[in-house]
Amino acid sequence: MSAVRCVDLCKTYRQGDQDIKALDHVSIDIAKGQFVCLSAPSGGGKTTLLNAIGGLDIPDSGEVYIAGERIDNLNKGELADIRLKQIGFVFQAYNLIPVLSARENVEFVMQVQGVPSAERIKKSTAILKEVGLEGLEDRRPAEMSGGQQQRVAVARAVASRPALVLADEPTANLDSKTADELMALFTELNEHHNTTFVIATHDQRVMTYAGRLIRMLDGRIVDDINQRAA
Repeated sequence: MSAVRCVDLCKTYRQGDQDIKALDHVSIDIAKGQFVCLSAPSGGGKTTLLNAIGGLDIPDSGEVYIAGERIDNLNKGELADIRLKQIGFVFQAYNLIPVLSARENVEFVMQVQGVPSAERIKKSTAILKEVGLEGLEDRRPAEMSGGQQQRVAVARAVASRPALVLADEPTANLDSKTADELMALFTELNEHHNTTFVIATHDQRVMTYAGRLIRMLDGRIVDDINQRAA
């Protein structure tokens, strides 16, 4: 079964007096455990496709399946449930809660999921150690560097072991060294836990880590490259 399958997706936005085709008959099939990068220039469609996969944006037409379940026709509550239980998100802006500590930010999704407190603490402590933040569990975001905050965001995304992690320009606010460390962490999580990663990026450095590179232009897929075989 595919981790992600998109069938003939179309999405058009109105910009001034023009219609912009963000997705123009896009179809992809991503196997469980793949590490995929979506690459495109600004406006090329990569973020729109990522948002469609995550149920954050609904295509005008076409179908989206996560682990065999169609999601583009679900209501808002059903989509929220899919995102909560099956998908981890890593955003460019981190989206951490300022008043919560690193551990509390990581626990947040699990708390919403109804995970008992003792289990949340155990899991959050373990994943923060795994992402290299042992000893910083009680720091709030303002007391951490950008790279550390992004690691908290990653820990939050993967703490409940979702089958799929979606990341939108996760290295955009990071220096090259920290970006390499983050991508090495993604690779480790992908290999050790068989987590499927789909990353939207225009960063050439990030693309080198991908097993599969999908290039988009003007809302269409123009290249789909297996980099492990290259």
